[in-house]
Amino acid sequence: MDPITSSLVTPQELNDLRQKFETHFGHGGRLRIIRAPGRVNLIGEHTDYNDGFVFPMAIEPHVLLAVRSRDDGLVRLSSTQFTGQIVEFSVQKPITRGEPKWANYPRGVAAELIGAGIPLVGMDCLISNTLPPGGGLSSSAALEVGTGRALLTLAGLDMDLGRLALLCQKAEHEYALVPCGIMDQTIVALGRPGHAMLLDCRDLSKKFVPIDARDLRVVVVNTMVRHELSGGEYAERRHQCEEGVEHFKRVNPQVKALRDLTMKDIDSAKGKLSDVVFRRCRHVVGENDRTTRAASALSQRNYTEAGQLMVASHESLRDDYEVSCPELDFLASASMRTKGVYGARMTGGGFGGCMVALVQPALSDAYIEQIKKVYKAEYDIDPVAFATTATAGAGVVE
Repeated sequence: MDPITSSLVTPQELNDLRQKFETHFGHGGRLRIIRAPGRVNLIGEHTDYNDGFVFPMAIEPHVLLAVRSRDDGLVRLSSTQFTGQIVEFSVQKPITRGEPKWANYPRGVAAELIGAGIPLVGMDCLISNTLPPGGGLSSSAALEVGTGRALLTLAGLDMDLGRLALLCQKAEHEYALVPCGIMDQTIVALGRPGHAMLLDCRDLSKKFVPIDARDLRVVVVNTMVRHELSGGEYAERRHQCEEGVEHFKRVNPQVKALRDLTMKDIDSAKGKLSDVVFRRCRHVVGENDRTTRAASALSQRNYTEAGQLMVASHESLRDDYEVSCPELDFLASASMRTKGVYGARMTGGGFGGCMVALVQPALSDAYIEQIKKVYKAEYDIDPVAFATTATAGAGVVE
């Protein structure tokens, strides 16, 4: 049992989960409980698939998996969010995609572990989630990494957590059909208490930067909206970035990704690229610079500079990358008019989801109360808002 991980789960939460597990799967056998955190990205958006830098931290809301081994190779999954639904597959037979869609995440993880030569046993598994699906806090990566830790634990095996993160990313690509970067699975697997992670998405090197809860609180505000998109915005932006890279490759064959460029390179391409591709490239190159500078500022406890970089990040995502929305813009703007806030920005892919703010600890409660009040008045929506510390990555609670 990991005492750091265990401290993040209340006794009442554990008791409720045990009782629900017995209701779903019956009594008997040794029950294991795995916690996998969500994550918030402090800065570094739409940089991961451009070989850039991201700066996430694991957060207190989480996915819990109550699991018990089976000797017949059968995996039976149930979720407290989908009562009465049990999904079954066997680790002794080929694992394929299917319905319901949420089960493709654990299906994919099991398939990738087996494909990597890991001998698995069956399990009964009940999933409980305090992360909002679709809120941009990476409930999918938490489910994937939690499933991986559960299957390995029941098999009496261990694995390098960086390798597990890569297998979970591959599972999301091939089973959930989401072409995600590596950030989410890496921070969920390798999060460190009291630290954010500066991750280089090219070579996967990591630098942990202290986030001292005595100096700083991270507040997440969920807009509670997810705008329907005209289709393919994520893929379209990736393609626009690739179009930019092709231009710069003709100038310098050493260029492999937007990561390899400076703002001077971008400025030199003005008028040679379409306006849209130019702005997409400008965001990514600027965001990489902002991300490394923000990590440096936080390591030096320069919260004012870090906050200013977050504001600049939001403006770039709004204007150059065009992935914000009115609700996110309102929250970011209102936050910066509130006492005690160093910086605020949208976090995640955009078009809804969550905003993140850096706030003075003594004023975080007042900030949350104020931001909920003004958002409700503007949109007649009650947002979910909470302060969080940086927590450990996925681990065994008991």
